Amino acid sequence: MDGTLLERAGELAALDAALERAAGGAGSVVLVAGEAGIGKTSLVRAFLRAVGDRARVLQGACDDLVTPRTLGPLRDAARTTDGPLPRALASGDRDAVLAAVRAELGDGRRPTVLAVEDVHWADGATLDVLRYLGRRIDALPAVLVLSYRDGEVGDELQRLLGALGGASVHRLRPARLSRAVVARWAGGTNVTSAELYRLTGGNPFYVSEVLAGDGADLAHVPPTVVDAVLARVHRLPAEAAGALEQLAVVPAAVDLALARELLGDLAVLGPAEAAGIVEVSAQVVGFRHELARRAVECALPATTRMARHARVLAALAARPDADPARLVHHAVAAGDDAAVVAHGPEAARQAGRAGALAQEIALYEHVLSRRHLVPDADRAAMLTACASAHFTRNQLALALVAGEAAVRLREQLGDPVALGEARVPLGPTLWGLARPAEAMAAADRAVADLEQGGPGPSLAFALSYRGLLLSTLDRYTEALAVAEVALPMARAVGVPALEALALMLRGRTRVLLDDPEGDADMTRARELAVAAGHHVFAMHGFVLTVQDLWEVGRCAEAVAVAEEGIAYVEERDLDLYREHLEAHLLRWRAVRGEWDAAEAGLRALAGHRDGGESAATRYTLPGLARLLVRRGADDAADVVAWALDYGHRADSRYELVPALLAEVEQAWLAGDTARARAALDRLGARLRGPGPARQRAELVRWRRRLGDDVTPFPGCPEPLAAGIRGEHRAAAAGWRDLGAPYEQALELLEGGVDDVLEALALLDGLGARPAAARARRRLRELGVRSVPRGPGRARTPRASPSASS
Repeated sequence: MDGTLLERAGELAALDAALERAAGGAGSVVLVAGEAGIGKTSLVRAFLRAVGDRARVLQGACDDLVTPRTLGPLRDAARTTDGPLPRALASGDRDAVLAAVRAELGDGRRPTVLAVEDVHWADGATLDVLRYLGRRIDALPAVLVLSYRDGEVGDELQRLLGALGGASVHRLRPARLSRAVVARWAGGTNVTSAELYRLTGGNPFYVSEVLAGDGADLAHVPPTVVDAVLARVHRLPAEAAGALEQLAVVPAAVDLALARELLGDLAVLGPAEAAGIVEVSAQVVGFRHELARRAVECALPATTRMARHARVLAALAARPDADPARLVHHAVAAGDDAAVVAHGPEAARQAGRAGALAQEIALYEHVLSRRHLVPDADRAAMLTACASAHFTRNQLALALVAGEAAVRLREQLGDPVALGEARVPLGPTLWGLARPAEAMAAADRAVADLEQGGPGPSLAFALSYRGLLLSTLDRYTEALAVAEVALPMARAVGVPALEALALMLRGRTRVLLDDPEGDADMTRARELAVAAGHHVFAMHGFVLTVQDLWEVGRCAEAVAVAEEGIAYVEERDLDLYREHLEAHLLRWRAVRGEWDAAEAGLRALAGHRDGGESAATRYTLPGLARLLVRRGADDAADVVAWALDYGHRADSRYELVPALLAEVEQAWLAGDTARARAALDRLGARLRGPGPARQRAELVRWRRRLGDDVTPFPGCPEPLAAGIRGEHRAAAAGWRDLGAPYEQALELLEGGVDDVLEALALLDGLGARPAAARARRRLRELGVRSVPRGPGRARTPRASPSASS
């Protein structure tokens, strides 16, 4: 009796129902989760066998390699289709793969089932594809079946699972077998079913292995499943046991050609097949269960295991289409350092092209750890690639370590151009770590090194990044001068992505100088980057545009571009800089008065002060500080102090101006005029020189609130200018039209009783306790005897910036 599918009728029915819905055009994802041995593979394969001609089946599996195969299960599936997927995989282009998989599942002739097993071992690129499909599956005539061990869910798989939700996602968790079913399965054996259940807990694989033993009574039942598997193997003829040992070092089903090369006549596996240890089909041979394979492999003496891996490595290396990640796996296990060095770089490059950055880094690290076999120039190039991958993954500290190591090697080698190229990534990395002086020094040195090689793509790239760093440090005139050199050079080398980067530099500098020509530059830069398929530069364009529009006060336009950028990454299932854009959407919600949602989101993205700052900290922290001041949050003072510290470290108006304004407002609300003036003086010193008029206008508006006699400067934007002129009703109307109720209320506070009452209603509605208290004091000063009482204080929980927020 085969118990692997006992008590699985409900799960099979759910899978069949998903197929029926797909036949009607409504696709779905079915997640099959559970512990090892629970029967996930048996369930999925039983369903696939039952599909028959009702659907086309594409099938693949992830393998337990030292570093996963890039898009491994999709390469498996591509062997059985003549659609666009094989061509896309051969190209190595990530976007082409996404489009091809969607086209394969969108074939309207009949439904398609794509089954991917053991997703807990998937590479990042595969998870990207599955997330991409999962978000679109309801519009496809397809079923996406994913199996995984729920006890081995890492961060990357968790992100996939978190992205899958809604009515089109169905979760199956096969349960352990009941005591009654285990007893039925054990019928005809000498094993006491109650004790069998106690030993196995109803896990189908464990039950099957124990029952496959030859124990005459319970005393002879092997104490572990590993012992049970090995006992079965040892009872086989020596030739069959040796063949199993050879197959056991291959963490996947073995295609018949490779199996014959390793074993000779496959008939040697006959006893193992009869014993139910392996399964043989017309295409592959493999262990019936991964747990059994691991048991056999782990029992091998180290020297034997290495020799077995070496045989597999030699057989695979002779193939023209060998997967380099599989070669690396067997090379590492065989202790063949030369083979690791020979195949690792190509495996890493393949992973990088597909977007599997974690695997790219891991593969390079396998090679770099064998430094005695790697020329210094090659090591430097790999370290630079690792630095870039770490940076894209927001692992800035690791990016800096790799980048600095690459620079040290290049310094020893003496090639100034290669050295300059290695220095370029250090600038943005150090900037991301809020170390601007070091970032600027690295950028200056990179340009100086590359200038020795004359104009070219690398110099154009370095110049653009140097200019962008200058612009972040408020050195707008210098940045614009760099743009005028970088842009013609980028156009001359004929690389659209570089032209896009140089245009971003010129455009953002113009925007920050209130030059209307900047908008066209930024729009064109984004278009060029998108057309070139350069996702990093495209997202640079979106983020910089949003940031700069926000800086100059064009918040609604910033939100529109942020939404466009988020749509861009969602369409391509990218995580690049999405949080930077979401931060501005949250800041906009704060402006609009949606304070609960804004605070929760900003806290989640800001990180924490003691070593937990993230790449999104600079985009979230200033807005969070101002919001907490306005809410009167218990930790407002701590977060303002953190924002000020970060702003000074970043040395940029973008972070520092709102932090100083938060301090000004906090002091004003508390009636501490001296502190407010001191903060305004520091702000004024920072705003000397060219820059957005919006920032200077806020400075002047606060000086008026503190009692200074001020007037609007030429080009002062509304409605700030109206407030500076003392036209508080006009200013309030302007803020109302912009959808900024808190700013509207602050203007009304300067009016008569009716104005202040209107302001108080707005402030109470927002939960702006400090400003509402000020409004009540103002009403008493105006002679109002019956001041409206506010809502009861809803205490804002303290969330110290030194703790995770």
